[in-house]
Amino acid sequence: MKVNDDARPKASPLPGIAHITLASHVDGLSELSVWRQSMSPGAATPPHHHDCDEVVLCLAGWGEVHSDGQVQRFGADATLVLPAGRDHQIFNVGPTPLETIGILAATPVVTRQPDGVELALPWVS
Repeated sequence: MKVNDDARPKASPLPGIAHITLASHVDGLSELSVWRQSMSPGAATPPHHHDCDEVVLCLAGWGEVHSDGQVQRFGADATLVLPAGRDHQIFNVGPTPLETIGILAATPVVTRQPDGVELALPWVS
């Protein structure tokens, strides 16, 4: 068992994205990773997909998710359901930080660019 006391995202090398891995293989998990992120207004994730299912809980702010040629807006209390292998990109479209929790069904999490090339993440996945 482990209790993480400081669960606030910290600046990352990805512009406008603060991140903290709340739980992963580093904590002894074998099938789950949990991430918390804060995205600055106007920031976006790179287009990507994972080799596992992902669920993103929006805690605050306004975003858009682009996937499969569709664009869907979301706000606080929304849940994004992103099946494995589906390219997606998340944008902060509001005037305040977009606060999210990501729950991924793998640890470590393999993240790939749309062309299938692995995307090296600047944090523990």
